[in-house]
Amino acid sequence: MELIINGLKKAIEMILTGDRAIFEITWLTLKVCFSATLISSIIGLPLGMFLGLTRFRGRKMILVLINIGMGLPPVVAGLWITMFLWRSGPLGHLHLLYSPTAIVMAQVLVSLPIITGLTSSAFQQINEKMLLQIKALGATKIQTFGLLLKQTKIAIVAAIMAGLGRVIAEVGAAQMVGGNIQGDTRILTTSIVMEVSKGNFDVALAISFILLTVALLITASLTLLQQRKRLS
Repeated sequence: MELIINGLKKAIEMILTGDRAIFEITWLTLKVCFSATLISSIIGLPLGMFLGLTRFRGRKMILVLINIGMGLPPVVAGLWITMFLWRSGPLGHLHLLYSPTAIVMAQVLVSLPIITGLTSSAFQQINEKMLLQIKALGATKIQTFGLLLKQTKIAIVAAIMAGLGRVIAEVGAAQMVGGNIQGDTRILTTSIVMEVSKGNFDVALAISFILLTVALLITASLTLLQQRKRLS
C-alpha cells in the first residue's frame, strides 16, 4: 500500500513540477495512439460497412481473418513490422525501424481488425426490411449512407473506443519496433516496463497513474460523445 501511495505522490510531483521528460513521453503516446486510431478508422469503418452490407464470394473467409486479427498478439504484430522494416526487409530502404512511424504501423496492425470487425458486426445487424424501405423511398447513396450511419453511430463510436483502448495499452509491439529510445520513441507503456526492469517501482507506478488518467479522460470524453449522440 505504501508503494502505491508513493507512486501516486510521484505522479503528482511529476505533473506539478512540469517534468519535461514525462510530458514529452505523454505527448508522443497521444500522438502515435491517435494517429494509429485515425488511420485504422479511415480504413476500417468503410471496410467494415462494406463487409456488413454486401454479399460476395470469399466474404466469410475475410471476416474469419478479421476476427482472427482481433486477437492478434501485439508481439506478433511487432515481429512482422520489424521484419518488413529491417535493413534487409521489403521496406528497409525507408529506414523507419525504431521510429514513431514504426510504432504507428504496429498499432494500426493490431487496431484495424478490431475497428473493422466491430463495424462489420454493427452493419450486419441492420434490418434488411429497413434497407428495402430506404431504397423504396428513392434515397440517394449519400442519403442512404447518412441514415445507416445514424442507425449505427453508437456502435461505431464503441468500435473506435475499442481500437484506441487497444493501442494505448499496447507495449510489446511498440517496444519491438520502437526500441524505447529516450526522446524519440519512448512512450508511457514502454517507460513503465523499463522502470520496472530497473527496480524503480515508484516511478513505474507514477507513470502508470499518468497513463490511467490519460486513458480515463479519453474514454470518458468518447463515452459522453457516444451517449449524447444516443440522446440526439
